[in-house]
Order: sequence, then structure tokens, then C-alpha cells
Amino acid sequence: MEIFGTIYSIFNLLFIGPITNLLVLLFVLISAVNIPYAFAFSIIALTVVIRFVLYPLTAAQIRSSKRMQDVAPKIAQIKARYKSDRNKQQQEIMNVYRSEGINPASGCLPVLVQIPIIWSLYHVLTTLLSENGQEALNHLNSVVYFDFLKISAAWDPTFFGMMLSVIPRDIFSNQPLYILVAVITAALQFVLSKMMMSGVTDKSKTKKGAADDFQAVFQKQMIFVFPVMIGWFSFVFPLGLSLYWNTFTLFGILQQYKLVGLGGLEPWVKKIRA
Repeated sequence: MEIFGTIYSIFNLLFIGPITNLLVLLFVLISAVNIPYAFAFSIIALTVVIRFVLYPLTAAQIRSSKRMQDVAPKIAQIKARYKSDRNKQQQEIMNVYRSEGINPASGCLPVLVQIPIIWSLYHVLTTLLSENGQEALNHLNSVVYFDFLKISAAWDPTFFGMMLSVIPRDIFSNQPLYILVAVITAALQFVLSKMMMSGVTDKSKTKKGAADDFQAVFQKQMIFVFPVMIGWFSFVFPLGLSLYWNTFTLFGILQQYKLVGLGGLEPWVKKIRA
């Protein structure tokens, strides 16, 4: 148990503490100009700030994924040609990667770096939204780095009439419209997941056996599974977390579009416009 305490202390020092203080700073600044729903907008602002900080890493990840998708038809042809010779298959695949200037592992590092930051943000929001106003206030004032960040009164926990601490599942029987939060969250995640897929159809996969490629099948399943999972989380966790996640996803959609376009969503958009 001691090792877990040490790990948490490191996380708190490097991520949880700074993110909490940044959230409070944004809240203080937004409150100073009398913007309503200051706490809700501070969550949005914090998410945007973190997205900007992570922008170089996520941009590298998106570009790496796009280049891997671009050479996917070549890789599929090599696998089909040398399916009985694994060594030759791997050699030819690495030759393609070298000729295209692709490092297959380059997309992993950005993901690994993002994980502790995203987890810490989730931890901060979960802690604050699970406590009542006075408990959250006392918690914040005990962890801020500077006295000017200490808050004297509890914030408004609502956002356009919705309580950020409310869990949609708990009030669904009385207010069923809250299910729309989960639906919107899942829909936005589906759009982003679809955009992250290649919009180019690989005709070489029409032959028997090619469609059984594990990676391709897994990606197709995750396009639907992951949005449903995120939608379920938004249904069973406080609304404030949905506010964070939807802001995070919208920023991701804009970044994805700016760097590589509509991706897998492009065929659908063309059909709609036709």
C-alpha cells in the first residue's frame, strides 16, 4: 500500500495540484468579470487550456495515425503476398515504413504522456463534484498555492439550469430529458472516432480473408463501442464531467479537421451533400 501512496503523492505534485490551482485561477478570473456560471466556464476554460498544452503531442499522434492509414493498402498487399513467410513479411513492411519515413511507435508516446494529465483532470473534477459546496470550498482552499486564490464563498454549481453535480441516472425517472446529455456525448465521440479513421476504401480488402484482419475489425468495432461506453459514463457520472468531456471532444474534432480533414467522415458528408 505504501507504493500506491508514493505514486499518488507524485501524481499530486506533478499533475493534480497544478491542475487544481489552474482551475481555481480560471474561476477567480472569470468571476472577477462577473460572467455567470463561472464554475462551469472555468471547467470549459481549463479543458481548452489543457488541450492547447497537449496540442503538439496530439498533433504528432494524429499525423502519425494518418500516415499509417495512408500506407495501409501497401501493408495489406505485403501481408497477402508473403502470408506464408512471416520474416519476409516483416522485412517488407519495415522497408515501407522506412521509405515513407514512418516510425510505428511514434504515435504511442503522445498517448502515454496524455494519460496522467487526463486522469488527473478527471480526478480533480470528480472530487469537486462529489463534495457539497462547503466541502469542495474547504478542499480547494487547503491545496491552493497562493492566498489570493482562496475562495470565500461557494460557487454556483449550475450551468444553464443544470446542476453540474447531478448524475443523470439518479434523476432519469423524474427528468428523462437528461438522457440527451449522454446521447450528445456519445454522438460527438462517434464523430471524432469516425474522423480518425481513413476515408479511403482499400479495394484490396474485398478478397476473402482480408476482412478478417484483426486490426481492421477492432477499429471498426471501436468506432461504435467507444462512443457507447463514453455515453454510458456521462449517464452515470456527474454532469460536470460530461461538460469537460464534450469540450475535450469538440476541441479534438476541430484539431482533427484542421490537420487531416474529415477522414472517415468524408464519404458520409459527400453522400449528404449529393
